[in-house]
Formats: sequence, C-alpha cells, structure tokens
Amino acid sequence: MSLTSTPRSVRPGPAAPHTGPPTMSPVVELNVGGEFYTTTVGTLRKLPGSKLAEMFSSSAKAFTDTEGRFFIDRPGTYFGPILDYLRNGQLPTQHIPEVYREAQFYEIKPLVKLLEDTPQIFGEQVARKQFLLRVPGYSENLELMVRLARAEAVAARCSSVLVCVVRTEEDAAHCMESLRVLEADKRLVVKFGPWKAAPVIRDLLDSVQMDIEAQGYQVAYDYCSKKTFQPKPGAHEYFYTFLFTWW
Repeated sequence: MSLTSTPRSVRPGPAAPHTGPPTMSPVVELNVGGEFYTTTVGTLRKLPGSKLAEMFSSSAKAFTDTEGRFFIDRPGTYFGPILDYLRNGQLPTQHIPEVYREAQFYEIKPLVKLLEDTPQIFGEQVARKQFLLRVPGYSENLELMVRLARAEAVAARCSSVLVCVVRTEEDAAHCMESLRVLEADKRLVVKFGPWKAAPVIRDLLDSVQMDIEAQGYQVAYDYCSKKTFQPKPGAHEYFYTFLFTWW
C-alpha cells in the first residue's frame, strides 16, 4: 500500500530535541516540513548506510514537533515517493527532479541511480550539464549577464545584454574585428566560447535562456538588431541580444 501524506496544521513552537532512540515503537509518525507520514522503523532503516537509516538508528539524536512526531526539516511534498520506493520499490512518475534531489539528500543510492537513468535526469545531468562544463566561464558569464541587465533596469520595463557566441576558433576569428569595435566604443559584451563539444550555438543560447529563467527572470533572445549593434560582414550570426523584461 502506498503511503500518502495528510496535511494538517502544526501547533507553533520550536522542535524539541528527543534524546531517546526513535525505536520505542515499530510504527513511527513523521513531520517532514509540515507534511505528515506514518511508517515503520523497518522501512526507514531498509537501506543501511543511508542518511535516513542513520537518522533512525538507535544512537541517533532525533527532534520532535509539539505533537511528539519525529521532525525532519526537508520539503515534505517529495518525501512520499521516497517512502514508496523504500516500501515496495515503486519509482516516482512525477516531480522527478525534486524527488531526485531528495533521494540524494537522504543518500538512497539505488533510487538515485534509477532516477539518473530517467530521460529527465539523464538529459540534464549527463547531456546538458556535461556540455556546459566544456564552455569556459559559463557560470561566470551568466552572473555577468544578470548584473548588466539589472544595472540597466532603472525606470525601464526592459533591459538588454549583448552576447557574442562562438563555437570554434574559426568563428572567433570572424568576430575579432567586431569585438575590437565594441571595445573601442567601451560597450560591454558577454562572450561565450569557443568550446569542444557537439552542441551548436543555438544549443548554448537555449541553455543560457533556461538557466537565467530558472533564476526567476523573464528573458528572450534574438539576433542583435542594427539599432543595437552592426557587426562586421560575416559576423552577424554570432551576435545576439538577450532581452530582460521586468514588468
């Protein structure tokens, strides 16, 4: 039988330390971030060496809420799938990235491995992130783009950031003169690449947009317009404008 949570209000008050072992009864009531579950000590200890098993070992110091339930300060919404897996090996079908994060926290290694084989996690962790690790300065450039956009956002609905993306050294050579012009005019441009991986320029641009949107910003990109900057002949396909919309 799958375990389900029954949300109910918790009386205000700090979690109290519980010095005794959490094994007085084989049945355990849990408060996980405000969501409530009932399970057994055997289920929680099913995988020796996991953080969850360690939490409920005989020597662990546990915390209880004001109702006496054992308290875990983690998102409760995604704890149900963790218990379902421990009880009967059931894999989640929804909220895969969130359950994956919780499985990592609780060190449920078999579940982590199974989730890494799902399309959602494989595509993100193995394909996209491995590609971005081969793009020099990717994370730093994202931070720079956000800083530039915010600096131009005063009393404006939108702000734009000029980006140059080159996949190869040959691409970089095509952009060299245009970048010199921008430098001479003291105009800021964020440059990505070159990199040694299969994905093309549009893949990099899509990743930039995804990662900036994941921070809560509304952003879109397109080729830079003539009003923004006119690259030298042969370099137009490497220059883009990212438009941040603030309201």
